[in-house]
Amino acid sequence: MEKITKHFTQNNKRDNNIIKNKKPDWIKIKLLIDNNKINAMKSTLRTHNLFSVCEEAQCPNLQDCFNRGTATFMILGAICTRKCPFCAVSKGRPTLPNAHEPNQLKVVINKLNIKHVVLTSVTRDDLKDGGAQHFFECIKAIKSLKKNIKIEILVPDFKNCSNNAVSILSNAYPDIFNHNLESVPRIYKAIRPGANYQHSLNLLLNFKNMNPNVITKSGIMIGLGEKKSEIINVISDLKTHRVDMITIGQYLQPTSSHFPVKHYYTISEFNDIKNQALSIGFRNVFCGPFVRSSYNADEQFLNNTFSNKNNFSNN
Repeated sequence: MEKITKHFTQNNKRDNNIIKNKKPDWIKIKLLIDNNKINAMKSTLRTHNLFSVCEEAQCPNLQDCFNRGTATFMILGAICTRKCPFCAVSKGRPTLPNAHEPNQLKVVINKLNIKHVVLTSVTRDDLKDGGAQHFFECIKAIKSLKKNIKIEILVPDFKNCSNNAVSILSNAYPDIFNHNLESVPRIYKAIRPGANYQHSLNLLLNFKNMNPNVITKSGIMIGLGEKKSEIINVISDLKTHRVDMITIGQYLQPTSSHFPVKHYYTISEFNDIKNQALSIGFRNVFCGPFVRSSYNADEQFLNNTFSNKNNFSNN
């Protein structure tokens, strides 16, 4: 994958410059922000030795989230064992999980009075359970606050231990189980090296089968060279695998050394994709240029038409 990254850097500099020059107006974010609030959030995370995917993945929505006093916490360290060329998170050999992290999360979430917590992590292929038990301990710590906090987990694919991970996480009782497919199967080897499209679908289905009353959720990025028909096929696959909610957003290239943007989708194109997803049978489709799995996750949950948990199943 290092060779692929170098290839992008060396052979697509001109294309990258063209893409940057042609970035459409609807990709530009205009926000009224309070830098003091943003700096305070960063300081809180540093003080308690916590990471956020907002910072590590260079999310374009960081300022908005930090300005509103919320963040998506990234547990299990900030170094990923995978080398996905679209992702800005550091790659390499991770350190051991921080045993104090669950309590540190508890303290910060209580301090910030966050009502909808999103926990995600780097991929930890080095751990026998992929980090599932650490997710469990973090959820347990948050629930000990007894504040009726909604907990959403955005998990990796647990490549070599998915059955064990699903069993562990089923006992944690999250409110939302989220795992992103990220892209269409045709370009998986380029976009998600080490991952498998069908394995990710099976992970979502297996968790749903064991936990029919828990919301399942997934998302993809578009603009990576996929065809519109492939996007619809992925949406159909998610429906078949009993996923309740989907998010579809525009891929934005973090740096010139990352996978290049192939296409910027217009608002009209996003609306068309959303309408097709609705026609397939989804009732919760969040689709737009800046849509991300964890961005405004609380509003996605509140806007969930499945207000009765007994109706979450997509049978």
